[in-house]
Amino acid sequence: MKSTLFLALFLTIFANGALAAEPAAYPAGEADRQFAILTYDLAHRGGFKAKTDETLRADALILADDRDPLDVILRRTTALLGDLGKPKNAPDLSVPGKELETLKAEAAKIVVTDVAARRTLFDRALLLRRRIALANPLLNFNELVFIKKHRAGFNHICDQYYGTTAQPGGGIFVLGDIFSNEPKLRDVLGKTPVTEGRLQGKPLANGAFLSPDLSYDGKSLLFAYVECQGPTTHYHRVDHTRGHWDPGRCFHLFKANMDGTGLVQLTDGDWNDFDPCWLPNGRVAFTSERRGGYLRCGRACPDFTLFDMKTDGKDIRCLSYHETNEWHPSVTNDGKIIWTRWDYVDRHGCTAHHPWIITPDGRDPRPVHGNYSLRHKRADAELDVRAIPDSPKFVATGAPHHGQAFGSLVLIDPWIKDDDRMSPVKRITPDVDFPESQGGREVYGEAWPLNEDYYLAVYDPAMQVPGLGAAGHYGLYLVDSFGNKELIYRDPAIGCHNPMPLRARPVPPIVPDQSIRVPENQPAEATVGVVNVYQSQKAWPEGTKIKALRVYQIFPQSVASAAITNSTGIQIPQGSDSINLARVVLGTVPVEADGSVYFIAPARRELFFQALDENGLAITSMRSSTQFQPGETALCQGCHEPRMRTPPADKGQPLAMQRPPSRLQPDVDGTNPFSYPRLIQPVLDKHCVTCHAKNPDKAPRLDTTPITQGGGHGTKGTFFASYLSLTPKYGFYNYGGRNWDDPKWYRTTPGEFGARASKLYPMLVKGHHDVKLTPEELHRFSVWLDSCSLFYGVYEKEGCEAQLKGGLA
Repeated sequence: MKSTLFLALFLTIFANGALAAEPAAYPAGEADRQFAILTYDLAHRGGFKAKTDETLRADALILADDRDPLDVILRRTTALLGDLGKPKNAPDLSVPGKELETLKAEAAKIVVTDVAARRTLFDRALLLRRRIALANPLLNFNELVFIKKHRAGFNHICDQYYGTTAQPGGGIFVLGDIFSNEPKLRDVLGKTPVTEGRLQGKPLANGAFLSPDLSYDGKSLLFAYVECQGPTTHYHRVDHTRGHWDPGRCFHLFKANMDGTGLVQLTDGDWNDFDPCWLPNGRVAFTSERRGGYLRCGRACPDFTLFDMKTDGKDIRCLSYHETNEWHPSVTNDGKIIWTRWDYVDRHGCTAHHPWIITPDGRDPRPVHGNYSLRHKRADAELDVRAIPDSPKFVATGAPHHGQAFGSLVLIDPWIKDDDRMSPVKRITPDVDFPESQGGREVYGEAWPLNEDYYLAVYDPAMQVPGLGAAGHYGLYLVDSFGNKELIYRDPAIGCHNPMPLRARPVPPIVPDQSIRVPENQPAEATVGVVNVYQSQKAWPEGTKIKALRVYQIFPQSVASAAITNSTGIQIPQGSDSINLARVVLGTVPVEADGSVYFIAPARRELFFQALDENGLAITSMRSSTQFQPGETALCQGCHEPRMRTPPADKGQPLAMQRPPSRLQPDVDGTNPFSYPRLIQPVLDKHCVTCHAKNPDKAPRLDTTPITQGGGHGTKGTFFASYLSLTPKYGFYNYGGRNWDDPKWYRTTPGEFGARASKLYPMLVKGHHDVKLTPEELHRFSVWLDSCSLFYGVYEKEGCEAQLKGGLA
C-alpha cells in the first residue's frame, strides 16, 4: 500500500469506548509541520491579541505564557481532554489523562532553551493528543467521501468556478477503515462509463471535479465535472439562453451511487452548473449561469445564481433573480436553503458576500447577517456555509474577494444582534487572518461540522507557513476550536477537498412549496406588505412623514464589462467601484398614516424600494435588493427593521391591510426605461440651454452635444455635454461615506440621500435666475437625483445609441 495511505488515522475505537494502543508513529512529516506551524504562530503572537474577543475559544490563541510549541500543545491538549470528558458517553480518558500530567511534569523540568529535549517531548505530546482527539465520540463513522482537485487557475471569487479555469486531475474517493492502522483508499468512479447524457459511454477522465454532496441516506452522490476540453473562448452573448462557453469547458452536474454504479449526466449546455445540494423535498438546488447577466467590474464573467431541479435533471427552475453571483447552497436545520449572495446595489463591490436564507421554492430571501459589515472588520466573503447539527449556528469560511474559497473558519450565530462588525461571528481558527480584507492567507476551507467545536475541514500548512512545501495541496484534517489540527489524509501531489462522513444523516423538515407555477414568459405577481415603514434600523429625521414607496427594478448587466461600449452613468467614487446598475422606476404605492404599505409587485424580478416624503423626495433607499415568486405573499415589519426586535404589541390590523392591495402607479417619461435624455434634457432645453449658451465663460454647458470619454470602470462612454457638466458637481452619487470604516459607505443615512442631500434640488426649488420649474419638472430632477444621477438605463450598444438620440431603448 502506498505510503500516503498511512497518513490516515491510526486509532481503533473499541465498542466499550476504551482507547487502543498508541500508534507506532505520527503521520510522516506531519510532526515537523505541526512544530513549524506553532513556531510560526509564536513568532507572530501580536496578531492574536487583537482577536481575543472575537475568538470562540481562548485556547486557540497564542497566550502570554506560551514560550514554545511544547507549551502550546500541552495547553491545548489539556483543553481538548477536558472537553471530551464532559459528555455522558465520553470514552475513558483516565489513562491518557495521567500520561498528559506526566508529560506536563517532565516539561516543567526542562528549560525552554533546551530545544532538543523539548522537541522530543513535543513529539510525544503529538502522539498523545492524537489518541485523545480520535477518541472523540463524534467520530462514529468509518468512511469519508471527498474529492481530489487542483486549485483553479484564476484567483477570484467568481472565476474560480468557471470550467475554463479548472485544472485537470483528481476524482471522487472514499477513505475506508480510517480508524485502523491500514486505511483503504477507493476511487469511486474509476473508469465507470456515464450511462445517460452527452457523455454516455465515456468515463469521467482527464477532467476536474467540484462540489460533491452526499444524499441523506448516504447512498448517492451529486457532483460537478468539467471535461477540460475544447476552446476556452468566452462567447459574448446578450441572449442568456445560448450560454457563454464551449460545453467541454463548463461544469455540468452528475449523479452516481456510492458503489460507483448509476453514473448519469444531469445537466449540459453552454453554462456552468455546479454546487448541487440535496433538498429535503426530493429536489436538488444548484448554482448556474442559466439566468444570464454579467459581473460588473472587468473581464467577461457571467453571473451564476440559485436554481433547483428534479433529481433526474428535469424541471429546472430559477430560485433567485439576483443580478450578481451566488454560491454554495446547503440546507439549514429547519429545511431552508442557506447560500452566499454577492449584494452590492449602489455600493462598493468588495463589501458584501454573506449568507442569505430562502425557502426551497425561492420565497422570502433574507440576509442572515453581515450584509452591511465594515470591510476591514469582517471577512470579504463567508463561503461554504453549513448548519451545525443540533445548533442554530453555522460554520463558514472567511474568504477573500480577489482569491478562492479558503481563508479562516468562523462560527456564525444569527441570533446575536449584528453590529456590522464581528458581534454575530466568532473565529474558530484565529491563527489565520481573513484574506484580503485583513491580509491573511487562504489556509482553511470547506468545513463539515460535527458540532460547534469539532469539524472535518481542509487545511494546508504550506499556505500558512512559507517553506513547508508546495502550497495549495490541501489535506483533510480534524480541526477543533481549541486550536488543534489532526491530519486525516493528504496527497502531496494534489489537494483533497469537501470531506463528508459516508453515512446516513437526518433529513431536515420539508418546507411546503407555495409558489405558483407560471411559465417564465408570462407575467407573474406577488402581494407585498410592510407593517410600519418607521420600524427601521436607522433613525428617521425628526418629523418625517412617509407618503409613498417607490419601486425600482434592477437589470442584470447584459453585456460583459470587458466589451461594454457605454456605461449606465459615471463611476460612483464612494459606495461603488464598478458600472452602475441599469434600473427602471416601476412606480409608486401609497404609505398609510400608520406607516403600513400593501401592494402588488411583479414576481421574478430583482427589486428595491425607496421611502418618499410628502414632496416625493426619497428619505432613504435600499442598497440591497429583494425578489418575489409568483403567488407569494411577503410581509416585513418595517423598512430594514432590526432583526432582533420583537414585533410591536398588536394595535389592530394595519390600515393598508384593511383595503385591497395597491397597484403601482407609473412615473413620468424617462423613468421606464430610465433615460437622462428623456427625463432631464427636455427641462434643460426649455429653461436653461439658451441662457447658458449666451454665457459660456460663466455658465456650464447644458446642451446635447455628445462627448465621448474613457477611463476606469463605469466612466467610459458617450454622454451629453449637459450631463458631464451637471453630474460631477450637482448630481447625487455619493452616499456620504469617507472610507472603509465609515458606516455611510455601506448604508443609506435617512434624510442624507438623493435630492434632499444634493446641491441642485434646493437651488431649483428656490429658483435659479428667476427660472421657476413646474412641480412635474422639479419631480423629474428629484427622481434623477434619487436614482444615482444615471444617464443610460440600458447596457447594450444599440440601446445606448437609441437613448442618446432621445429614443426608447
